[in-house]
Amino acid sequence: MTEVSERPAAQAVSELVRVLDLEEIDRDLYRGAPAPNERGRAFGGQVASQSLTAAIRSADEGFHVHSMHGYFLLPGDPSAPIVYDVDRIRDGRSFQTRRVAGRQHGRDIFYLTANFQREEHGFEHQDAMPAALPADQGIDMLELMAKGGSTESESLAREWAAVEVRIVGNSMRGLPPDPRRPARQQVWLRIADRLPDDPNVHIAAFTWASDISLLGASLAAHQLGTAGVQMASLDHTIWFHRPFRADEWWLYDQESPSAENGRGLSLGRVFSSDGRLVATTAQQGIIRPPRS
Repeated sequence: MTEVSERPAAQAVSELVRVLDLEEIDRDLYRGAPAPNERGRAFGGQVASQSLTAAIRSADEGFHVHSMHGYFLLPGDPSAPIVYDVDRIRDGRSFQTRRVAGRQHGRDIFYLTANFQREEHGFEHQDAMPAALPADQGIDMLELMAKGGSTESESLAREWAAVEVRIVGNSMRGLPPDPRRPARQQVWLRIADRLPDDPNVHIAAFTWASDISLLGASLAAHQLGTAGVQMASLDHTIWFHRPFRADEWWLYDQESPSAENGRGLSLGRVFSSDGRLVATTAQQGIIRPPRS
């Protein structure tokens, strides 16, 4: 794991697994443990992954999540637990739908809708995996952030100690120019130590990590770093295509088709190291430039 972490990777991943394991308060009511940090607001990936875990716990056996759509309503308190209230919207023979409200201090801070499906056979195709440098030739993002000089960068590097992130390049450097897609970014990620074999743990851990770096793709077309830029996720969507392990390298191929009105939209294709397209993500967030 990167040298900026003050905790061994195994300890950081063990703490992540603990945070993802919800306490059942009552039927369809769960409590998520806090993950204290120095930034004063809960990490969006934590809230999304805990909310999805609550939805998964309520789905019937044989149903697997294929999509989730979440909205960040209010900043979460990183020092307090979050209660997740699951509403069973639909229970069909092939599909089930769950809606989850994440609540803290008497207020709704996050909404999620998740859809589940029984496994079935059908047509198959996928995009080919794009060319990319291998992970061991990428730049350690957490070390880069820690050297950035800002307190928040150092805090994030410690907060994300459970994941390894290697930046391959973006539209400004490292990737060939493409005028048709001015904002692109490629990143390799994996959970930094072995996870339990439970597929739902891998889904939750991936959801947690999928919030890392995605919004940053919307800045790849602009000659500035993240210092001084106000960034906050507004929503987050994942389509799960094929099973994979979150603790093995996956390529996060990202692009931002549009930025306007203080917001950026980023799309991500997730490929396992053997070339399978395993997930697709989308996120819109605030990207306000530094103010004088």
